[in-house]
Amino acid sequence: MKVRRILGLLAAALLCIAMSAPAFAAQVPAGTATGKPKTVTPGSKSKSTMAPVSQNGTAAEKPTAGKQMLDINTATEDQLKALPGVGDAYAARIVKGRPYTAKNQLTQKGIIPQATYDKIKDQIVAHHAK
Repeated sequence: MKVRRILGLLAAALLCIAMSAPAFAAQVPAGTATGKPKTVTPGSKSKSTMAPVSQNGTAAEKPTAGKQMLDINTATEDQLKALPGVGDAYAARIVKGRPYTAKNQLTQKGIIPQATYDKIKDQIVAHHAK
């Protein structure tokens, strides 16, 4: 069990490193990768072509309203009913089928139909119980 956990943590760390490498490479100013310093003459305007970067080194996303994910393992029936296509019956079935290890188990276990899942899959998450 400990070996599986260590391998999982190692895989997650490697994935984070691999995902941050392209964002880090994009931060190198033009002209410095070739060894030639970039010259700016007085009166010329320098335009930055780099994307904004968040604190964790990845490209920053513009915050959007409604980006909050709903955990299907802890959400109340009322919170679940606020999702598109989920009414009283589906909300009760979701609560009754807990816990979920992945959000796609809603369709695998026959809790909700695929069409309803397609409407809500970008708004839900299934966090593992600790």
